[in-house]
Amino acid sequence: MPSTSTGTGTGRHSHRRLARFRRPGAGAGLLFVAPAVLSLLLFLIGPILMAAWVSLLDWNAQSNPFTGDYEFVGTENYQELLTTPGLLRTDFMMSLRNTVYFVLCSVTGTTVLSFVLALAVNSRVLRGRSFFRLVFYFPAITSSVAIAMIFLFLFANSGVVNGVLSWFGIEGPRWFNDPGGVLHLVLGWFGVDQPPGALADHDLGGLSLWQWAAGPSVAMSALILLSIWTSSGVFMLFFLVGLQDIPVELEEATAIDGANSWQRFRFLTLPLMRRMVVLVITLALISSWQVFDQIFLISQGSPVKTTLTPAYVSYVRSFRDGEFGVGAAVAFVLATIVIVLTLAQRWLGRERA
Repeated sequence: MPSTSTGTGTGRHSHRRLARFRRPGAGAGLLFVAPAVLSLLLFLIGPILMAAWVSLLDWNAQSNPFTGDYEFVGTENYQELLTTPGLLRTDFMMSLRNTVYFVLCSVTGTTVLSFVLALAVNSRVLRGRSFFRLVFYFPAITSSVAIAMIFLFLFANSGVVNGVLSWFGIEGPRWFNDPGGVLHLVLGWFGVDQPPGALADHDLGGLSLWQWAAGPSVAMSALILLSIWTSSGVFMLFFLVGLQDIPVELEEATAIDGANSWQRFRFLTLPLMRRMVVLVITLALISSWQVFDQIFLISQGSPVKTTLTPAYVSYVRSFRDGEFGVGAAVAFVLATIVIVLTLAQRWLGRERA
């Protein structure tokens, strides 16, 4: 009967699966895999679960969060972070605003620049391509402290960048000390110095819509340039791999058909590089939302908190203020934002039939 046949087939498959684990090599395989699994449990899954528990506590790291002296506050840390008016929510919303502009500018600039660099070093007419690949990649392997010191020197009030701008009669800004939003500064050139009532009278998360529309500060703009400069070399290699996977025969065929350089780029290179573009944008998006080292080394959130980021807020609340529950809550909210945006970006960038 059909039911008997189905049951017999299911039982046969179950016996096959069990037989795999009874093979002589199965035990050795599990033994070799065990160290990696234990490492993941101890150093990844375990800390994540512990941080999730800590985010529900009022804990200062002076005791054991499982058996020591602590106060269970439930979702109070998350409420204080997202809904309760106060300094913490204001700082967190300011950090979100700053990071949104950082992500938009950094991801766009990094993707475009790294693609252009890949096209340049992949060109057959360029001599010394290996040398230029090394030069463009070099910032990625340089100490972040050294890079921070270089940028502090370049963007100082009397630094190299302002010196070059002075050659063209332009008075450079106080880069790492100027809290003015770029969009506000541009509007100021057209005489718009005061916020419209619709933007000033409405707020989102404790910040007025006029503050949300300020754009990145001048200080954050300098940090965006730093991020683009240090990241482009890495993503250049991703694009270079994709470009070198394009068959030469296709390029030669399009050239024979009469396509010029722009047409070959538009209708051949870009479509074949779609997956690599999506990958680079995804990786750049994740790293941009987690920006911390540049903020810690150069600005520490200054001036006037216009370079605060969620990762830095989490660090300050945890290790400076001793509020590890709040710091863990910030980290989990940030992780949720990154996961949601990454999934959305992957869905938007999917290949459609």
